[in-house]
Amino acid sequence: MNRRKAMNFGAALFVAGIPAGAPPAVAQTSFQSYRCADGSQFIVGFFQYDTRAHLQIDGKAVTLGKRLALSGSRYSGGGVTLKITKAGTTLKHAKRPTTACELIATSLTREEARSAAVLVSSW
Repeated sequence: MNRRKAMNFGAALFVAGIPAGAPPAVAQTSFQSYRCADGSQFIVGFFQYDTRAHLQIDGKAVTLGKRLALSGSRYSGGGVTLKITKAGTTLKHAKRPTTACELIATSLTREEARSAAVLVSSW
């Protein structure tokens, strides 16, 4: 009788451990691709339980902490500042002036998804 209970318990644990659909980290992630007026492009990732923005720009991963903003959202860190408002999105990085950016897509191409996966795995 004990062996049968142990097998049922093990089977229940096995079934409970099988993910339904996408893994939680992927299902709760939002990636957005932007193109800026100065020619730079970047991908930004937002995770459901993380207030930071995870940015990939110039081939480097940068984590931006959320900062106080009067309207919209402002993230900064590592010499990069990202502002997202109803009026638009701006980016300031390196010692370049602030530039306006536009959203290219929220659904990524296969190559962008691979880049994003590399970005996520580097954290």
